[in-house]
Amino acid sequence: MELFAVPGLPEIREGDDLAAMIDERVDLREDDVVVVASTVVSKAEGRTFDLSDFPAGPRANEVADRLAAIAGEERDPRFAQAVIEESTELIMEAPFLLTATRFGHIGVNAGIDRSNVPDGDLLLLPERPSESAERIREGIAADRVVVSDTCGRPFRHGQRGVAIGWAGLPAARDWRGERDRDGREMGVTVQNVIDELASAANLVAGEGAGGTPVVVVRDWAFGDHEGSDSHFREVEGDFVRQALRQWTFDG
Repeated sequence: MELFAVPGLPEIREGDDLAAMIDERVDLREDDVVVVASTVVSKAEGRTFDLSDFPAGPRANEVADRLAAIAGEERDPRFAQAVIEESTELIMEAPFLLTATRFGHIGVNAGIDRSNVPDGDLLLLPERPSESAERIREGIAADRVVVSDTCGRPFRHGQRGVAIGWAGLPAARDWRGERDRDGREMGVTVQNVIDELASAANLVAGEGAGGTPVVVVRDWAFGDHEGSDSHFREVEGDFVRQALRQWTFDG
């Protein structure tokens, strides 16, 4: 397997044909996987906003005041309002905002970015990332696309790349029913390949000012396995989420 960044992409602006810009800069193969950072997808789709676009309501003011008291520094209630509007649920309101987005992703601050946003204060995640992935897929020579973001993970320090949208491939390899090296039948292993591809691509893409937002994964095969599009856990089976709903921060 080989991974390499797509070179020479300029600052992406609203209305840019991101698929065409990718396709003209690299000789893609049909079986490549193209991993695209959500930041450039959002910029092309006009998801850049100013804080003034989110006048704070009572709940946002309450949330911001509590976070300010915990952090010992001011928090802008307009940012809290943006997070609330982009979320279906605030799973945790302190010591940070852990939210469920409208398309199912769980992360801090609804994934809203405040860095690398030259035309505004805030960059929101794509509204429907899998639809975004499909639109990019239709405009490039490669047949598989993953839209990625970076976020933290419980029980681990730091951030890593994750998939928030995908097109042209299943989200996971289902190994259940296959045999391990000792001949035992596997009964629980479902390998989330789109997250693994996003994480591998993030190593190549990098972060900060030197980051490159599009990475090609070449010579990777899904293999002869059953596929699954299960990616975001349903609430009924997400016991960590259910437990967090009952937990309160006492600091």
